[in-house]
Amino acid sequence: MLTIDLNCDMGEGIGNEELIMPFISSANIACGYHAGDEVSIWNTIELAIKHNVAIGAHVSFLDKANFGRSEFELPLNEVYELVEQQLIIIKEIADHFETPANHVKPHGALYNMSARQPKLANVIAQAVLDFDHKLILYGLSGSFSISEASSLGLHTANEVFADRRYDDEGKLIPRSNADALIIDPDEAILQITDIINKKIVTSSSRKEIPVLADTICIHGDGEKASLLARNIYDHLKQANIDIKAIQV
Repeated sequence: MLTIDLNCDMGEGIGNEELIMPFISSANIACGYHAGDEVSIWNTIELAIKHNVAIGAHVSFLDKANFGRSEFELPLNEVYELVEQQLIIIKEIADHFETPANHVKPHGALYNMSARQPKLANVIAQAVLDFDHKLILYGLSGSFSISEASSLGLHTANEVFADRRYDDEGKLIPRSNADALIIDPDEAILQITDIINKKIVTSSSRKEIPVLADTICIHGDGEKASLLARNIYDHLKQANIDIKAIQV
């Protein structure tokens, strides 16, 4: 049986966690830097445990004003520290539940920058590795996020997206582009079907891009996030594809 991880960004103040959590296997929890606070982290971890969903830290720039989607050119030592501090925040709360974090996923601008900048990707991976070598780093499939982490010996997960469109280089189309988001659940299902079965994603100009997929992301702040999560879950189950968190 084929197996895939289905992850979602959660604890970002949208308030749809209870609707989405039954249909995913991994939750990327905002650490308070781009969204959320200690209460939302606590509540999201508690809900994840209830639904047997793996928890991860969704680390970002300190940028609540822009939801972590503005790019900042920080010294690499500062990037290391901001990743480390967010991992500490998640761990302190997760320890109360006696449950470990399973993975780390950069958010927004930090995610996109690390996908294309090897030095930034390397320092993020080093911070994760130094904190806990058992953590899995989620990064854009085939990007520097994956290759730099792998070069350090960190466990990685190639991530693809159900609700985002791609350019001809296999990168995500910027959200500033009107064509960036996939809202129609049927279109999202077609995209993940090609990713899983054909190992390709079709760009906005109809070019077929090879991809590796260990985990599929649904954005929790999407317009139809809960409907998308349910429909994708149902489709994968009907296709006899097991939905399961990545373990090392």
